[in-house]
Amino acid sequence: MEATELLKKVRRIEIKTKGLSRHIFAGEYHSAFKGRGIAFSEVREYQYGDDIRSIDWNVTARFNHPYVKVFEEERELTVMLLIDVSGSGNFGTKVSYKRDLMTEVAAVLSFSAIYNNDKIGVIFFSDKVEKFIPPLKGSRHILRIIRELLDFTSQSKLTNLDEPLRFLTNAIKKRCTAFILSDFIVPEFEDALKIASNKHDIVALKVYDPLEQAMPDLGLVKVSDSETGEEKWIDTSSAATRRAYEKWWNSHIEIIKNIFKRCGVDSTEFRTDLDYVKPLIKLFEKR
Repeated sequence: MEATELLKKVRRIEIKTKGLSRHIFAGEYHSAFKGRGIAFSEVREYQYGDDIRSIDWNVTARFNHPYVKVFEEERELTVMLLIDVSGSGNFGTKVSYKRDLMTEVAAVLSFSAIYNNDKIGVIFFSDKVEKFIPPLKGSRHILRIIRELLDFTSQSKLTNLDEPLRFLTNAIKKRCTAFILSDFIVPEFEDALKIASNKHDIVALKVYDPLEQAMPDLGLVKVSDSETGEEKWIDTSSAATRRAYEKWWNSHIEIIKNIFKRCGVDSTEFRTDLDYVKPLIKLFEKR
């Protein structure tokens, strides 16, 4: 992308998402996520009523008397965005591509974090970690993130969530709030998500296009997998074919939702032809 065109796009997204963050999302974001960061403070003797799960067994064994770990809320949070930059993001049949929608949502979350004095970082991923931007504060940092969102080209078109989740677990030492923006059409990832969600507060944001939800009757069409490059002809006029696809999609959605539920991960969905403001506000209010 030419530098002039890139700067114009950055400016357009900045104006739109900055306004949304300031006037609509700032309060909801603060209520939903502020105080979620927990930092170790001290060890003290066990008192009646303390949660036994907070017992520090090493100190207890050393002094032969129960001690508990005391934690306090951090005044600021670290927010991480895990953004899917695989080939499937370059798909969209209505208002925008999935990747464009993920960019706008990521920008809104970034500005909301900055307005609440939180640090924000990014992990771009395909089937590997493509790029890591460490969490920092400030508007200049946000604009760098938006530029990367608009102009980043991944080395791989495939998707795998295991690697970015493992990277998040290992790279970010303190508990953070992590948003995963993806279509979640990926191989099995539950084990890695469960480990990451035990350490961090994870929110899943699924992006999809209406054409992925239901196959239209367009006759015989040639389709291409944007990640593998595989091509095949499909007779979309066949009712049986459309029913089979709908069955697969519903099964996929159910599997993903159950994984999120088992891992204790909040989630919502964004459709490329619908406004993302309402589902985002609903997510914040639910928390």
